Amino acid sequence: MMRVQRTVDAPADLGTVVIGIPEGTDLDLDLRFEAVMEGVLVSGEIRGGAVGECVRCLDAVTADVVVDIQELFAYPERAKAAEESGDDEEEVYELDGDLADVEPALRDSVVTALPFQPVCQPDCPGLCSECGARLADDPEHTHELVDPRWSALKSMLDDSSVSDETKES
Repeated sequence: MMRVQRTVDAPADLGTVVIGIPEGTDLDLDLRFEAVMEGVLVSGEIRGGAVGECVRCLDAVTADVVVDIQELFAYPERAKAAEESGDDEEEVYELDGDLADVEPALRDSVVTALPFQPVCQPDCPGLCSECGARLADDPEHTHELVDPRWSALKSMLDDSSVSDETKES
């Protein structure tokens, strides 16, 4: 068993369109490598800071990301045996000699742990669908909208030739 604690630069495209960990920012790795019969079991924790935008109001969002990781890196002969037996339900990470490329496993763990729809605050009201105004800045913001199905009646009421007096006579 070997324990590794390192701070590394985040790889490119570590996230989604809405939120992700920016390339080059610090990722703290606290990993444990254990020799097992099938290969090397890598387990531990990954910490980083995600940056994105609120899906409701488009304000900046930051989130601390703490992800547990546990992946088996198989010896090449074990990986081939698993592939030949048709046991390929999950992706099998393979050792390259004495090296384990943890980036794909790290990427899989971090990206799936990011919020799917990040918000700046849980009760963010978002933007006005009519004019795009930020509703958190003006909670009383409204628009007087007339249902288009009633527009013919509205034009009749707006017409000055129609009055209550003409109806009575």
